[in-house]
Amino acid sequence: MRLGLALGYWGRGPSPDHVPLAQEAERLGYDSVWTAESWGSDVFTPLAWIAAHTSRIRLGTAVAQMAARPPTTTAMHALTLDHLSGGRMMLGLGLSGPQVVEGWYGRPFPSSPLTATREYVDVVRQVLRREAPVELAGRFHSHPYRGPGATGLGKPLKPITHPLRPGLPILLGAEGPKNVAQTTRIADGWLPLYWSPARPEVYGPAVRELPENFLVAPLAQARVCDDVAEGLLPVKAMLGFYIGGMGHAARNFHADLMARMGYEEEAHRIQELFMSGRREEAVLAVPDAFADEISLVGPRERIAERLELWRKGPVTDLLALAPDPHTLRVLAELNSR
Repeated sequence: MRLGLALGYWGRGPSPDHVPLAQEAERLGYDSVWTAESWGSDVFTPLAWIAAHTSRIRLGTAVAQMAARPPTTTAMHALTLDHLSGGRMMLGLGLSGPQVVEGWYGRPFPSSPLTATREYVDVVRQVLRREAPVELAGRFHSHPYRGPGATGLGKPLKPITHPLRPGLPILLGAEGPKNVAQTTRIADGWLPLYWSPARPEVYGPAVRELPENFLVAPLAQARVCDDVAEGLLPVKAMLGFYIGGMGHAARNFHADLMARMGYEEEAHRIQELFMSGRREEAVLAVPDAFADEISLVGPRERIAERLELWRKGPVTDLLALAPDPHTLRVLAELNSR
């Protein structure tokens, strides 16, 4: 199992720790470093900055939101950064949810998310292969566009720039069983948001028969500390925000996943508290047991024991949201045993 460093997205501003953490991860032998985006900092610019300050570590987006850019634009970002970094780029994509897609990006959430995702990946792959001009008679991502308001003058094009790697890896963030099953068919890897080594079945039967060389790269908060309950607070804060605030009460993919993992009543309670403005209570309502099973928190010996569970399953890459060099170093030492 390889290790990756997940940096997430910015809060109020850029973190001065991200480049030093990426450099330390590279020094420690980490395989990859990953950035993210929500509705603030974008995912590609920080990754390009990190690329300029490192030399070996692979670079991934976890995730680039599909609603943020047409698929050709995303492919342009990926092929450009792949060239500039000497072939270190991995493209992680995610659909997000109706609240973000319609509220932030100002476009309709696709009526068929699976179809929209499949078409998006198809177009990105056509750009990266550069075998012919991009053409797709799609429901959501037609190339050329011939829908309402079209001039009829659009023509199929292929990228001027020759991609460095036609097979640049594409990974998808997927939570529902149907989405995970499609991911195993159309992508090179999967980015689970909440991965419990004890409950792989919640993602559906596709997890049991993964394609050869398929990447399974879950994100997990990691922190070496003496007090487990205190160490879990950042995990619970993240869960409170995603379960309570990253979606509508009637449609929240993160809350649905938590429910499938056995915490349906708690998920509803977190949503109620968060949406009524009681955010601190929402965080405290996250069960310690749930936060604990999807993270690596506690003393070194405890993390060593739990890390073995992650290594026994299908996980190929553990992407650690690790806030400090000490935690990065401990994980590297434990994983090398």
